[in-house]
Amino acid sequence: MKYSRSGFLARRHKANELNYKRLFIPDSYVFLTVVTNNRRKILIKNIEILRAAFKNAKKYFNFEAIAIVILPDHFHLLVKPENIKDYPKIITSIKYYFSKNITVVGLESPTYDRNKGIWQRRYNEHTIRDENDLHRHLDYIHYNPVKHALVQKVKDWEFSSFNKFVKTNNYEADWGVGKDIEKIKELNYE
Repeated sequence: MKYSRSGFLARRHKANELNYKRLFIPDSYVFLTVVTNNRRKILIKNIEILRAAFKNAKKYFNFEAIAIVILPDHFHLLVKPENIKDYPKIITSIKYYFSKNITVVGLESPTYDRNKGIWQRRYNEHTIRDENDLHRHLDYIHYNPVKHALVQKVKDWEFSSFNKFVKTNNYEADWGVGKDIEKIKELNYE
């Protein structure tokens, strides 16, 4: 039997994909990054559908959305599900609802194929390990619109939980400048 390098890599990739395991630690916070296929900038334009997708997911799953930022082509979410094994189902529910209800020229019908459709097939997740990790991810979520040059000040991005955190005195309204961002600049959770 002949082996080609490209065939070997394809089989290896398929094996890794099949063996991928998510971490499920009860009573944990989970940081999630969900990206549109080909980074299409469709989320802000269809924000009401995305909001409805989150509300729909809440009908079926018990979870608390701790923090969120929605950008044109991806969103970051810090979630605490009642049942830790539900977070993949929560993301699937959000993606499905949004895909089913969006009508955008140039996008194919809802699919999770890697080369077509609305969403990237996979999403990134990270289980929060401790309080420092929690704060680092909260900062990353809230600073993300500035990082992507969508606004100059964190407080100016309306599709974020930042202002909710300001109202509860967890952040100062002018947070995100100077020394606040030194540690954030080196982080990349995309």
